[in-house]
Amino acid sequence: MEAELAPHMTVPHDDPSAPELSVVVPMYNEEDVLPLFADRLRPVLDGMGVTYEVVAVDDGSKDNTALLVQKLRREWPQLRLICLRANSGHQAAISAGLGLATGHWMVTIDADLQDPPEVIAEMLDTARAEGADVVYGVRTDRSTDTVFKRQTAGLFYRLIRRLSGLDAPLDAGDFRLMSRATVEAALSLPEHNRVLRLTIPSLGFPSAEVGYRREARAAGESKYPLAKMLRLTADSITGFSVAPLRFATWFSLLGFLFATVLLAYVLGSWISGHTVSGWTSMMAVTVGFSAVQLLCLGILGEYVGRVFSGQQARPTFYVAYDSAAESQH
Repeated sequence: MEAELAPHMTVPHDDPSAPELSVVVPMYNEEDVLPLFADRLRPVLDGMGVTYEVVAVDDGSKDNTALLVQKLRREWPQLRLICLRANSGHQAAISAGLGLATGHWMVTIDADLQDPPEVIAEMLDTARAEGADVVYGVRTDRSTDTVFKRQTAGLFYRLIRRLSGLDAPLDAGDFRLMSRATVEAALSLPEHNRVLRLTIPSLGFPSAEVGYRREARAAGESKYPLAKMLRLTADSITGFSVAPLRFATWFSLLGFLFATVLLAYVLGSWISGHTVSGWTSMMAVTVGFSAVQLLCLGILGEYVGRVFSGQQARPTFYVAYDSAAESQH
């Protein structure tokens, strides 16, 4: 089966037999950690006393991740496999899983065991007790991360909060519980390169927080190297803030004022009979203005690119296989 979902679409779920909880797990080359993750997750869900499904989204893995999930499905009927046709990225894989999940409540969690599955039960209890639509998993202890990772993560969250004005929780990644109303509202937004850790707070739905200690990755390698973190930062800033545009505007204004002063100086020198500065000073002014203009063009280009992508309305992922559809035949 091959299906395709646009980023703003979600599958309607009005089936009264739908599970109470869906756990969406994006996976990319996770064969080393997958058995450990399943051994931790299943006892937690089985002990919660609710009906559930686990939606494993294979994001175009190059290893045996999908094959291992299929093997686990033989003894774990609540496990469901969705395979994307190509690697579409972490955020797109989460969106795909949320759009196809059927639960009344949904949890997103990575398979690396840095976010403990045991916290899911506390999240659901908190949502019910406080009437919250969203419960964020907040990393209160990140001592297992490197100093560089902690510093850059803290800088990222503070920068985004300042530039966007969003009241997004600090140190809250993609480990969260959401009501179906929250998920449908988020997926209905017609935006590409969706960053859910900012999209969800921007909705303003009632929320709560649950703290936990972030563990070291149980096995395998990190799927968020520096290059992807920089891309995520760029998407976050350009997707939720016009501050860079204002930054370019201020640069342009300062450049205009400087040019006005320089022009007055040149005219004064010409009237008084003095010569203008030589080649070195002219080149310095030219290079300075060129640098500012290129910076402003780069910032504007980011926004033009997002508008262009939005006008194309291309899906951010393609679903090649869904084990749930197979079981219906």
